[in-house]
Amino acid sequence: MNSCWGDIMLNDFDLQEYLTEGVERIVKESIKATLRNPKESAFMLKFAAASRNASKKRRKAEDAGEHIPPFLIASITSKCNLHCAGCYSRCNHATVDSEPVQQLKAEEWLNIFDEADEMGISFILLAGGEPMLRRDIIEAAGKKHNILFPIFTNGTFIDEKYFALFDKCRNLVPIMSIEGNREITDNRRGTGIYDKLIANMEEFKKRGLIFGASVTVTKQNFKEVTSDKFLNKLSDRGCKAVIFVEYVPVTEESSELAPTDSEREYLMNEIQRLRQESPDMVYISFPGDEKSSGGCVAAGRGFFHINSHGGAEPCPFSPYSDVNVRNSSLREAMHSPLFMALQSGEILLDDHEGGCVLYEKRELVEALISQSAN
Repeated sequence: MNSCWGDIMLNDFDLQEYLTEGVERIVKESIKATLRNPKESAFMLKFAAASRNASKKRRKAEDAGEHIPPFLIASITSKCNLHCAGCYSRCNHATVDSEPVQQLKAEEWLNIFDEADEMGISFILLAGGEPMLRRDIIEAAGKKHNILFPIFTNGTFIDEKYFALFDKCRNLVPIMSIEGNREITDNRRGTGIYDKLIANMEEFKKRGLIFGASVTVTKQNFKEVTSDKFLNKLSDRGCKAVIFVEYVPVTEESSELAPTDSEREYLMNEIQRLRQESPDMVYISFPGDEKSSGGCVAAGRGFFHINSHGGAEPCPFSPYSDVNVRNSSLREAMHSPLFMALQSGEILLDDHEGGCVLYEKRELVEALISQSAN
């Protein structure tokens, strides 16, 4: 086993304490990053209190023998208007062009948000497809003030109504996908996307609204997206958080885009530097930050994923499910046989090639699905 993973063994590691500290760090850095914006700071201070209460709920459950993760990823639609090069979701057929059938309705998602709040889940990441296509769900999320909802969006559907909603509901934080400069972004996402994103950022800044950026890190852009030039421009436009997501290949053809070990090491070193030198923004790396947790935090260790049709999955990059929230509670889904097997086994702690262990070990995950079905 690689020493980066092996140094922290599960039986010596308090996952709940690590995740609670991680949530508190994110909230603390977010408060610091919004000090110049009175409305945002006021909201973040209130959310900090709600987050502390949620942490107490999770700790109480942990002491009683039940582990509750602080994060949930909710893919609220499988429809998207873009065809980004190497998109893992399209390769997995989880994203489509047409209007999907049998997706969860807004009231079903609101029930999930309510149960998540009761359980002590502090962050629900709204994803897709393109989540901005489900305005009804985002409006429902805005009513859950104890939960922060980062919305991972391509930015093409942000309009006047959304700007007004974001001003009213400060727990909704758009995280717009950008790949670097105009050439790199448009090459992957489509002509004109970069200019649309920059226009959005300027409007957010003008209105005093918080937003973040999500960067898919590849072999082609890892130096560009960690450069002071790129990040300073984001900061100048009002960006308060940058989430670096290492590219996960889902086909053999796209594996050449995935960063190498040395490139991932470069990325983590730069993120550590940025956290020290540029406190005006929050920097998060996935799955790079997981190494501090003793292994992958998917499958309910730190988060899990609900797809647009209600299937509970370990992670968006690992689209396997043995339970649907339409037929169970969120708590029951979180304790599915697949999740329990992954948490109790060695897969999440295992050494592997690339940044995503569940993708690398997908045959073993499929085998666990087959076992739980028998």
